[in-house]
Amino acid sequence: MSARRTVFREVMEGSLRLAGEERARPMRLELAADLPGVLHPLADVEGDLTGRVHVPGWADDPAAAGRLRVAPIAARRIRYTLGFTAGDGRRLRLDGWKTVSPRRPVRSMTFLPVTVTDEDGTVAGEARLRFDVRRDLGRFLGGFRFPGPGPLRSRWRGQAGRLEVWYTTLTDPATGTGVWIHHELVAPDEGGARAHGWATIFPPGETPVFARFGPHEWRRPEDGVFASGPVAQTGERLTGTAGAITWDLREAGGGRPLYTFPRWAWESELLPAAQIVPKPDATYDGVVRFGDRVLELDGARGASARIYGQGNARRWAWLHADLGGGDVCEIVAAVSTRPGMNRLPPLPFLRLRVDGEDLPSGDPLLAALRLRAGIGLPSWTVHGRVGDRRIHVRVTLPPGETVSVDYADPDGAPAVCHNSERADVRIVLARRAGRGWETEREWRLDGTGHAEVGLR
Repeated sequence: MSARRTVFREVMEGSLRLAGEERARPMRLELAADLPGVLHPLADVEGDLTGRVHVPGWADDPAAAGRLRVAPIAARRIRYTLGFTAGDGRRLRLDGWKTVSPRRPVRSMTFLPVTVTDEDGTVAGEARLRFDVRRDLGRFLGGFRFPGPGPLRSRWRGQAGRLEVWYTTLTDPATGTGVWIHHELVAPDEGGARAHGWATIFPPGETPVFARFGPHEWRRPEDGVFASGPVAQTGERLTGTAGAITWDLREAGGGRPLYTFPRWAWESELLPAAQIVPKPDATYDGVVRFGDRVLELDGARGASARIYGQGNARRWAWLHADLGGGDVCEIVAAVSTRPGMNRLPPLPFLRLRVDGEDLPSGDPLLAALRLRAGIGLPSWTVHGRVGDRRIHVRVTLPPGETVSVDYADPDGAPAVCHNSERADVRIVLARRAGRGWETEREWRLDGTGHAEVGLR
C-alpha cells in the first residue's frame, strides 16, 4: 500500500531588492510541495519543494528545487529553502519562513520574507513576498491532493472508532433481479477490528432473500480488497457465502471514479465520513445461488462503491441509478450525528454523469448547499439547482421488495437501513428557457434503481 502524502501548489509574488541596486525588482514564485502524511495544524513535516523562480531580467529558473518544512503550531514556522540558477549562471539559495502568529493568522500565513544568498553565503538580495488570498485562495485549496492507496484498497490505519464499507450493487438484465453485496470493517471504540457483512437478492415481486456473514477478525488481504472468512473481494472478482447465498462474480470496466463527496474530503478524511464510487459503470458476469435457485449473470450493470469514516449518519438516503450509455446518477443525502450538525436538514451530495461530463462541475460540497432533500419511506426526493440547471429526483422503494438491516456504529449506537435494488427512479434535468424552465433530459427507471434509506 502506498504511503499517504499531501501535495499542493502555491504562488507568491512581491519584490526583490538586489545587493547594490536601489530599485526593487518584481519577483514571483510558482511552487509545488510534496509532503509525507496528511497535513493538519499540529503537523511538523518536511518534504520536497519544486517550482519556478522568476525575476525579470535577472533569473527565470523553472527547475528550482528545495525543501519545505510545515510546523505551524509545533515551531510556529513554515520554512522554504530553494536552490535556483540566475540568468548569469550563478547558483543561488533562497531561504524564507512564515512566522505563524495566532494574533494575526491570515497575515502571518501569507507573508514570506526571503533572503537570497550565493554559494559562499554572501547575501545577494532580500525579498518580501505575499500570497494573494482574494485571487488565489480558491485555486490553492482546489489544488490540494492527498494521494494514498487505490480507491478500493482499505484506508484503515489502526485507529479506533472507524467504519469502512465496500458495497457492490447490480441488476440482472434478463430477469430484473437485484443483487446487493455489502462488506464492512468495523474498528470499535474499544476492542479489536472485525470484518463482516451480508448479501441480499431481490427477485422481482418477491420478498428479498437476506443472509449475513462473519464477524471475523480483520486481516488486511495481501493482494485483495477485502477478506472475511469465506468472503473475498479483489480488484476484479467477488466471491463468498452468506447463509444460503453464494456468489462468484467477475467485475469488468467501471469508468473513471465518481467523487460523490469532494475529492479533497475523500483523500484528506477531514469530514466525519465520505463516499466514492471507484467503479460507477461496471458489468458483472458469473453465478449467484440462493436456496435452490441459480442466477446466471451475463453483462449485468452495476457499481462498486466505498465509504470511510467514523460511523453511519443520523439519517441518510442513497441512490445509484444506471441511466444507460455510461450515464449514472449517484446521491448521498445525510444528517450528521455531530452535536449541532444533527439539527440541520439533510445535505444532499449529487453527482450526475451525462455524456462523460460530471454535474455539478464544481465542488460537490458547495453544490450541495443549493439542493434540498426530503428523506422518508417509501419515497424520498432531492431537488434544486445544479449549475445553470434545475434537477428533481424522486426515488421510491417498493415496500414488498425492501429489506431492513440493523447496523452498529463503532461506538455501538444502532441504526437501521432500508434497502431495495428494485427501486423506481425519476430524474428530470431542466434548463432555463425565457422566464421559465424546459426539460432538457428525463430518465425513468422501473425496478432497476439501487436505493437505501437509513434511520435511527
